[in-house]
Amino acid sequence: MKAIVCTKYGPPEVLQLKEVEKPVPGKKELCIKMFATAVTASDCIVRGFKLSLWSPVGFMMGLVLGFKKPRNSILGMVFAGEVESTGKNVKLFKKGDRVYGWTVMSSVKIQFGTYAEYKCLPENCTIALKPSNASYEEAAAIPYGGLMALHYLKKGNIGSRQKVLIYGASGSIGTSAVQLAKYYGAEVTGVCSTKNLEFVKSLGADAVIDYTREDISNKEKLYDLILDAVGKNKSSKLKLQCKDILAPGGKYISVDDGSPKAPVENLILLRELVEAGQLKPVIDRCYPLEQMVEAHRYVDKGHKKGNVVISI
Repeated sequence: MKAIVCTKYGPPEVLQLKEVEKPVPGKKELCIKMFATAVTASDCIVRGFKLSLWSPVGFMMGLVLGFKKPRNSILGMVFAGEVESTGKNVKLFKKGDRVYGWTVMSSVKIQFGTYAEYKCLPENCTIALKPSNASYEEAAAIPYGGLMALHYLKKGNIGSRQKVLIYGASGSIGTSAVQLAKYYGAEVTGVCSTKNLEFVKSLGADAVIDYTREDISNKEKLYDLILDAVGKNKSSKLKLQCKDILAPGGKYISVDDGSPKAPVENLILLRELVEAGQLKPVIDRCYPLEQMVEAHRYVDKGHKKGNVVISI
């Protein structure tokens, strides 16, 4: 089968298209024929391994992933595809099921492997039937941003928050967070760049703020929950001001705050919301598997809108 192999850590060019052996499912595994995956910010962090091994975070990342090169040379964390075969003890899925999901089972047990034509995964991984009204490409655009946004919004007790601000509202996590916060009944303000203001409004944001031009230090409006959907890798004057506009009892959460949990119940909820028209997958660009290097180059720029999807 065809797969994109990461031979060592480095720039996008370390990714190579190769023929590798097709996997065979174990007794409790599914063999999934991949039709689409996505290039996430996390994929690029792993591929580049830009953290120092002498730092605590870098050392732990090396222990989990491998120090000189990835132990699992095929990257990719999300997918949409069809169950081609199952192990004899699989009970939850059957051949022909159209599924989507996320391969990360825990912060220390990362499967990867979706940059390929086939992948075997345990049936108790974060896998569910894909939304019936979504293409495979659209389905692959849901798990990463959707599961991350849902985890951090729930961590911030979104159900009890009336006014919510999403910093980084045009990215993979941010586009999902805006829509999910609206689903939970919040009044949502999205923060993004000038070119994405109208786009974020179209997702349902009640108000938008241009982080390149606006100052919020006057505290005219306070928020019950602020979600930093971009993390420590990006900052701005406005971002530094965000903690000063929390309402009494408000909460500030960053996507850097701990490892996200992704129970399959959350993936099922995302499917139901997509099928009900309350969550729309956002795709910036779509590349064929053979153009994975170009896809990584684009994501590395840090300006993607929503998701970058790979058709397999």
